[in-house]
Amino acid sequence: MSQTEVHADGESGQMSGRESGHEGHGRLKPTLLLGALGIVYGDIGTSPLYAFKEAVRAASQGAQSADPAAVIGAVSLILWALILIVSLKYAVLILRADNRGEGGIVAMLALLGARHAKPGSWQGWLLVVGLVGAALLYGDGAITPAISVLSAIEGLKVDAPALGRYVVPITIVILVALFLVQSKGVAFIGRMFGPVMLVWFLVLTLMGLGGILQKPEILAAANPFRAIDFLVHAGWGVSFAMLGAAFLAVTGGEAMYADLGHFGAKPIRVAWFALVLPALVVNYFGQGAVLLAEPDAIENPFYRLAPDWAHYPLIGLATLATVIASQAIISGVFSLTQQAIQLGFLPAMRIVQTASDERGQIYVPAVNWLLAAATLTAVLLFETSDALAGAYGIAVSLLMAITTLLAALIAHKWGYNLLAVIAVNGFFLCIDLVFLGANSVKLFEGGWFPLLLAAIIALMMLTWRKGNRLVEQARSGLRLPEPVFLSHLQHQEIVRLPGTGAFLSSATHGIPLHLSRFVERSHALHRRVLIVTALYEETPTVPQSERARVTLLAPDFYRLVLRYGFMEDASIPEGLRCAVEHRHLPAPLLDDLTVFVGHETIIPKSDQRGMMPWRETLFAFMQRNAERTGAFFCVPTRQVVEVGTEIEI
Repeated sequence: MSQTEVHADGESGQMSGRESGHEGHGRLKPTLLLGALGIVYGDIGTSPLYAFKEAVRAASQGAQSADPAAVIGAVSLILWALILIVSLKYAVLILRADNRGEGGIVAMLALLGARHAKPGSWQGWLLVVGLVGAALLYGDGAITPAISVLSAIEGLKVDAPALGRYVVPITIVILVALFLVQSKGVAFIGRMFGPVMLVWFLVLTLMGLGGILQKPEILAAANPFRAIDFLVHAGWGVSFAMLGAAFLAVTGGEAMYADLGHFGAKPIRVAWFALVLPALVVNYFGQGAVLLAEPDAIENPFYRLAPDWAHYPLIGLATLATVIASQAIISGVFSLTQQAIQLGFLPAMRIVQTASDERGQIYVPAVNWLLAAATLTAVLLFETSDALAGAYGIAVSLLMAITTLLAALIAHKWGYNLLAVIAVNGFFLCIDLVFLGANSVKLFEGGWFPLLLAAIIALMMLTWRKGNRLVEQARSGLRLPEPVFLSHLQHQEIVRLPGTGAFLSSATHGIPLHLSRFVERSHALHRRVLIVTALYEETPTVPQSERARVTLLAPDFYRLVLRYGFMEDASIPEGLRCAVEHRHLPAPLLDDLTVFVGHETIIPKSDQRGMMPWRETLFAFMQRNAERTGAFFCVPTRQVVEVGTEIEI
């Protein structure tokens, strides 16, 4: 099993938070179904607020009334997009590509072992593609809260157009409040997720049924040839615009796989096929029926589905549903950040556990405020959900295409028939590429915004990974082999200090730089010495019985290797206790323990082969602002001693 080093000399991995969803594969629990409704389906569940409207407007070329053929074509296209992309590709196919119950694009990279690929190889390019896919989620995370809350508040304009000027200020107030409460934890909101979204999907169904009864002719949209016929005869420009807009109905489907570890595949599939899919389909058909009956309702067919007396209560429910959808995407970005840090793709950041009894509830301050800035910028820049629709979709369609490609490689790695893998995944990849091509025309309409965010994150990930490799190469040339160091100890006058000195190291061999530097400058060393290395496996969790491996290098001189999954907390105190409990280390070693960490200062040198000078400067900046190694590994501050070292790259 392959491993990766947590660079504890100066860089480090990160604690993780999500609970495993293996229980979801056994007996189905109602709590898991309710949780899936809120966490997994919050985003796609609020798509009816804007997706159908945008598809019909694109097909109608900006006309003030909807063309019946365009209405039926849009409903048919959305229906079959939900069936092919979400139901068949994600629910049936992609959910199989789990990493011991965990999902998400970072879990896919771990399954493929892409982190250890050599630069320039096809595996190296695969890693770049995967990291771009992960970065695209940050762009999605900035756009989703903006378009969701905006589309809900825009319902005010249906009954009172004069209130339109208050839509953006109200949206900003709601979003600011949402990002402010992240530091308090989302336990209360989390308990509301499932029940509120259950009510939301039931309301979607009832509204849709009312519209269908008004105009049953809309049921003709169940025929996929109605969508194909319209696209063929509408012309390339209209067809591509309609495809790009209709794709908004499936954005959020990727959460099925990303949140696999929360609930397991079975609750996710049952919730989708039993409630979410029927509710969405019925509502889209209902919106189409309203436009067949009232073509001038194209401005907001969702709210026109409801009777006049229900508009304001519906706006309140829709706002609450979009806040839940926004919270779900924010939490997903937090989890993605954890995994990326764990696997060495981002620098260590402060991560706060907001609930003592549930590890999945976390808060990442830096990410929270950067995401808040990006989301509020999107609201102020685009101002309406119609304008934001141009920015939304391009990042998700590219992410879906990357996910399909990685899933095919995983299936091939697992031994599935190559022809079957090419046929099945190739079919879905063609669909993804069609939607990606349709969304690409939005590039200058706002699609550049999430792509710019994704490009910045991807650049940071690739720079951090390359910089760490350069630093580790520099360390390797400076480390003393164990026999050489131990020989020096025997031939030098060294003052032996009481207690135990634990020196964190990024390698499983050689002497850490700060250990040799400490002895060199102080001519002293503790009576008992531990060299501690934390490794992250390619699996989500590691059993405690397999946590610690100890090697005796000399009397009272040990090397301790701690192994963690990429979804686990990397805690040095917990690892030491685990080693003692399993009798890998004698208990007295934990008495009077001092933990030494290396504090490295990165010096960019443009005359050496490495990265371009500006990337080396960026890496040095990221390294200086990373979370302190001791705090990162949960070591109490009073036990930590930092030893400074300069490293040139």
